[in-house]
Amino acid sequence: MVDFEFKSVYNFYDLVNIMSILRSPDGCPWDREQTHKSIRRDFLEECYEAIEAIDTDDRELLREELGDVLLQVVFHAQIEAEVNGFTADDVCNDICQKLIIRHPHVFGDVSAEDSETVLKNWDAIKMQTKSQKTHSEVMHSVSPALPALIRADKIQGKAKKIGFDFPDANAALDKLSEEIAELKSAMQNGNKYEIESELGDVLFSAVNVGRLLKIDSEKALSDTSERFISRFEGIEKLCNERDIDINSLSLTELDKLWEEVKASN
Repeated sequence: MVDFEFKSVYNFYDLVNIMSILRSPDGCPWDREQTHKSIRRDFLEECYEAIEAIDTDDRELLREELGDVLLQVVFHAQIEAEVNGFTADDVCNDICQKLIIRHPHVFGDVSAEDSETVLKNWDAIKMQTKSQKTHSEVMHSVSPALPALIRADKIQGKAKKIGFDFPDANAALDKLSEEIAELKSAMQNGNKYEIESELGDVLFSAVNVGRLLKIDSEKALSDTSERFISRFEGIEKLCNERDIDINSLSLTELDKLWEEVKASN
C-alpha cells in the first residue's frame, strides 16, 4: 500500500498526486499501461457524457462528468510529465496565458463593447499567435477529429467571415436541391467514389442550410435519431397490443404503422 493522506475534501493538486501514484510502479497495473492513444476514446466518451448532462439540465450529473473530463486532462498530462514533456501546471499556465492574450478588452486597453467585436478580435489574435497567414490555413486548423457535421459548420463559419457565403437559407436550400440532383445522377452512373463524393456535398449543403437558419445540425440529427427510435418503439408497442409479429410485416405494413405512430405524437 502506498503512502497517502486521506482527506475529507480534495483539490486539483490532490487529483494530480493521485494520478501520479496510480501511474507509479506501486500503483495500478491498468493505469500504468495506458498511452495517449489508448485512452483517446475515453476522453471523447467523457466529453459526450458531460454534454448529455448539460442537455438534460442535470447539475449533479454535470458535476460528476466534469470530474471525469478533468481526470482525462490530468491523465494525459501525467503521461507527458513522466517523459519530461509537460505537466499539469504547464497546461494551466498555457491556458491562462491564452485567455489573457485573447481578452485584451479585459486585461489590456482594447475596446470591445459587444460580443461580435470580441469574436472578431479573438480570431485576429488567434491567427497572429498561430502564425496563420491565409484563410485556408485557418480552415485547416479546424480539427478533423471533430464530428463531421460540427466540422462542416465551423469551416463554413470561417468562410462566412470573408464574405464567401450564401445570402440566406433559401439560396442554400436551392444549392442543396442541386446537390441532390447530382447525387441522383451519380447513382445512375454507379460510380461508388462519385456517389460518396456527391453524398458528402449533400450533407455539407444541408449543414449550410441549418447554419443559416441558426440551427445546430449535429443536434438536429441527434434529435431526429431519438425520434426515430421513439417512433419505432411505438411500432413495436402497437404490434404487441395487436398481437402482431413485427418480423412478419412487409415494408408497406411497417410504413402504415409508422405513419400511425407519427400522427399520434
